[in-house]
Amino acid sequence: MAKNRTSNLRALIISTTLVLVAGFAIFQVSQAVDQGSKYNALQNKLTPMQHKVTQQDGTEPAFNNEYWDHHEAGIYVDVVSGEPLFSSLDKYDSQTGWPSFVKPLEPKNIVEKVDNKLAVERTEVRSAQADSHLGHLFPDGPTEQVGTAEGTGERYCINSAALRFVPKEKLVEEGYSEYLVLFE
Repeated sequence: MAKNRTSNLRALIISTTLVLVAGFAIFQVSQAVDQGSKYNALQNKLTPMQHKVTQQDGTEPAFNNEYWDHHEAGIYVDVVSGEPLFSSLDKYDSQTGWPSFVKPLEPKNIVEKVDNKLAVERTEVRSAQADSHLGHLFPDGPTEQVGTAEGTGERYCINSAALRFVPKEKLVEEGYSEYLVLFE
């Protein structure tokens, strides 16, 4: 009788283990399918350069990008998620060939990470919601006033390919009405 209970217990443990392993395998497959679906959706939404920059931590060419010499009033949002990142009021010409800002429009939408991919340690800048690679933060920004912003001594060097510009005239229409007051 004790032998029978032991056999039944072993069978129960084995079948429970198999159910757990199978469930975990199904979960892993569903996660992979979800990731694949997100990847395909982004590839359909983004240009090859936007995908390279935001999803593969790439860098676009200096002086050969959409916003390095852009001076229109408005805000810059994450090209993937639309989260507000920077204002044209905080943008300045850093002579580097990439859009540069003294500060983020919404600090909570920016994540800073240590980047050791090159010989020198840098601070990578990513968007909080979409986790898009945006560019880098350098300690060589202006200390004097830039537009309406006090210089911070920091330079947010951002890839145009990671951004979408929303002109002040379209802020309300595109759902960013709370930022219209900045330009009045």
